[in-house]
Amino acid sequence: MDRLLGIWSFISRHKYLITVLFFGVVIGFLDENSILRRTQYTREIYLLNQEIEQYRKEYEQSTKRLHELVANPGAIERIAREKYRMKKPDEDIYVFENQE
Repeated sequence: MDRLLGIWSFISRHKYLITVLFFGVVIGFLDENSILRRTQYTREIYLLNQEIEQYRKEYEQSTKRLHELVANPGAIERIAREKYRMKKPDEDIYVFENQE
């Protein structure tokens, strides 16, 4: 009984501190919009923005290549030779690969 009275007197003296700490724990860790989830969302947004920037660069490069192919018919021949190893009937192709 004496122990319960001691606990009750501690609670009654520090009720505002206990209430603030309780809500701090609920808001910080248990709530749907907790600090932990917010940091995870911020990190995810950062990674997605990096991915968007990567795709934007790939898009710009692809658009540049497309314009080059449309404007220059010799570019099609160059790409066919380099990428697909195509050749004219009267020539030989030698392929050198780097072994690192």
